[in-house]
Amino acid sequence: MAWDPVCGMEVKEGEESLHAEHDGETIFFCGKHCLDKYVKEHDIKPELGLCDTCVGVPWFKQKLFKVSAILLVVLLISYLIEPLQPLHNNLVDYLSLIWWAVILGLIIGGLIDYFIPREYIIKVLAKREKRTILHAVILGFLMSACSHGILAIAIQLYKKGASIPSVIAFLLASPWANLTYTILLFSLFGVKALYIIASAILTALTTGIAFQVLDSKGKIEKNPHTLQLEKGFSIRSDVKKRFSGYNFSGSDIPKTVKGVYEGGVSLANMVVWWILIGILAASFIGTYVPTHVFMKYVGPTVLGLLITLIAATIIEVCSEGSSPIAFEIFRQTGAFGNSFVFLMAGVATDYTEIGLIWSNIGKKTALWLPLIAGPQIIILGYAFNILL
Repeated sequence: MAWDPVCGMEVKEGEESLHAEHDGETIFFCGKHCLDKYVKEHDIKPELGLCDTCVGVPWFKQKLFKVSAILLVVLLISYLIEPLQPLHNNLVDYLSLIWWAVILGLIIGGLIDYFIPREYIIKVLAKREKRTILHAVILGFLMSACSHGILAIAIQLYKKGASIPSVIAFLLASPWANLTYTILLFSLFGVKALYIIASAILTALTTGIAFQVLDSKGKIEKNPHTLQLEKGFSIRSDVKKRFSGYNFSGSDIPKTVKGVYEGGVSLANMVVWWILIGILAASFIGTYVPTHVFMKYVGPTVLGLLITLIAATIIEVCSEGSSPIAFEIFRQTGAFGNSFVFLMAGVATDYTEIGLIWSNIGKKTALWLPLIAGPQIIILGYAFNILL
């Protein structure tokens, strides 16, 4: 298996997969949108290594189609069989609650994908300054990808020279505080979503700064890929150049619409199937797990927080997929802090994230991440349970 360097999706290696040759390395992609974007960003000529006969994964083999089909089957069966009617009602309630947020999020994600070049992100993440952490968090907020996709993108940023503290801050901010995900959280939690977003940003900032201190003391690895930034490149000048060169009444409009659409579709293939899995899981939990079980094991207590943290560490669900489960915890127990812990711990303590950081960046960084971010998440969760 390989990682798509554009969206971070895991893809199969093979002659039938979309791929390109770059700097003597074969790069694999999840779809043509990501391949075209990579070609444009790296100025690769089509005749030098691009696979003209590769078609990628057929639509009927994609995870989004498979999970959608399973959801439709469950909806139909639960509608036809009367004892399963409560499950059907829960599924319909969740779908009616978040459909608009998913669509709006995909549109915004497509706009971000089309209008924000990755060069802007790379430009501001290599300096050893406090504001670099702030830049990393802001750019993480502007990214549109699930936690697994963000992890791969963060690793790519590391390989392109971003400092380890900024990579960690970017990683913590992206899946839980990104603009697309914010809309989804508001559709579920209402105004309380602001607490999740603000706390995610705060945790990303404090953890990033803590990693800068560790970096200055030599307690974490050094990035061997750090390079001098390209001289003369200015984000402000580039934005002005793009804006002044944009044809608001000509051929650029259809091109933009197409680019935003393709970006939205690419994002949908990456995250929507996780959302549907989350809806299925939350509906089954809400239908068949008694409330007293929730109160006993994941209620608003210290033990409940710890059990929630352990569950989030083990359960392999993407950020968008975990949000319905987190909402179900809140709906059943009223423990908003537990929902927050379930969401945030997915990046800070999840074994997949820790393992990939260990193998790509280093064991020191991998071990320090849960040690620094974990206590913050527990403390904030405990405070939410008391105050909200």
